[in-house]
Amino acid sequence: MLPESIPMDWLCAEYVADDLLRASGLVAPGSLEFRAGVQTLALTILLSRAGGDGTGTDGWLRRTAHDHPWSSWVEERLAEAGAGLPSSDLDLARDTWRRLRATELRAADLAGLAGLAGPRGIDEERQVWLPAWQLGVALGHLALHLC
Repeated sequence: MLPESIPMDWLCAEYVADDLLRASGLVAPGSLEFRAGVQTLALTILLSRAGGDGTGTDGWLRRTAHDHPWSSWVEERLAEAGAGLPSSDLDLARDTWRRLRATELRAADLAGLAGLAGPRGIDEERQVWLPAWQLGVALGHLALHLC
């Protein structure tokens, strides 16, 4: 049996997220965008598994959908003491969420998602500063669709 200090749930979620994002080929591994995508997807995987509310691709797709309040969901799950996660996993999840909120990345204006930008869609030339989690959710969702 492994000691509780090894965050196995987090490590497994991060491994799956990394594998999905690499396989999708959306962004260069090692980039800040890649890291935001991995961390966001790992949080989604970990908190979905811990709460029993939809594991696997279908559940993760629902959680990362553009119209889903992902950030509120994460905060609720973490406030519930991580839905029964071991303390080592919960500590990493909370630290990851703090960094994702505090970090901003320059990216295409995602306000164009879901038809909000009109008939032309997203203007990739228009760059804005986004919270890392917001870009990560979009990358994670696209990676899940591609894999």
